[in-house]
Amino acid sequence: MTITMTFRHLDSTEAVKAHATEKIGKVQRFLRLPMTAHVTLSKDGDRQFAVEVDIQSGAQRFHAHESTEDLYASLDKVVDKLERQIEREKTDKKGLERASQRLLPLDDEED
Repeated sequence: MTITMTFRHLDSTEAVKAHATEKIGKVQRFLRLPMTAHVTLSKDGDRQFAVEVDIQSGAQRFHAHESTEDLYASLDKVVDKLERQIEREKTDKKGLERASQRLLPLDDEED
């Protein structure tokens, strides 16, 4: 698992880095392959903090962004969005596999 962070118009602190690493690291448990994440933390204007996360795990790619007045809340919301995206992709794949199994002809049924 590799997590890189970029800070824009914002000073990097160990507390923010640790919180972001902890939260983004929890996403790994939903993925089968090791992930690479790029986190961009920025300050827009006077009071808005924006968080953008790109995750790649094998051929899978996930992206989420959030902007609120609290940096930690933005991080939490981005992680929630990523978890929903990953779960949605898993259920979509399972549904496609089941549908394809129903459409395959059985070998022992011959007329």
